Amino acid sequence: MRLDYLTILLAAPFAALAQTRPAPAKAPITLAPGNMKLQPGGGADNRPDKAPSFPGGEEAMGDFFAQNVQVPAKARQARVTGDVVVTATVGPDGKLTNPKVAKGLTPECNAEALRVVQAMPAWQPATRRGVPVPIMVQVPVPFDNAAVTDFEINRKVPRSAKDAPGLN
Repeated sequence: MRLDYLTILLAAPFAALAQTRPAPAKAPITLAPGNMKLQPGGGADNRPDKAPSFPGGEEAMGDFFAQNVQVPAKARQARVTGDVVVTATVGPDGKLTNPKVAKGLTPECNAEALRVVQAMPAWQPATRRGVPVPIMVQVPVPFDNAAVTDFEINRKVPRSAKDAPGLN
C-alpha cells in the first residue's frame, strides 16, 4: 500500500503536465505594402539609412582577396576550400575593428583570414540620417585553392593490367 501511495505522489506532477494544453499559436504577421507603417522618428536608431561598402564594390573586394589571401601550406596540401566568415565592425571612420572568426575552416586559414581583414582599406561607413555610424558586417574570406587543383585531362589511364607500365 505504501508503494502505491509513493508511486502516485511521484507520478502526479507528470500527469498534470501531460494534461495541460499548449497555447494556440498566433497567426504569422504578413508584411505587405498595404499594411506597413513607418515608425515614428524614422525607424530604429540602430538601423542605418545606407549600408557600409568596400571601396569599389564587391568586385574590388574579390580582387583584394585574390591579391592578398595566401593559402597556408597545410591547407594547400589538404586541399581545403571554402570561406572563413569574419565578423568585424565598420567604424564611423570606415576602418574595420574587432575582427572575429564566426565560421572557420582550419586554424591556419582562420589566422590568414583575420590577417587579411585587418589589412583591408577603410570602407565607406554606414550612415544614419547622414551621420556615419558603426555597424557590424560579415566578411567571407575565400580559400579556393584553385592553383593546386590537379586536372588529369591528358593523362593516359591504363585500361588493363597488361597496358600498365612495369607490370609486363
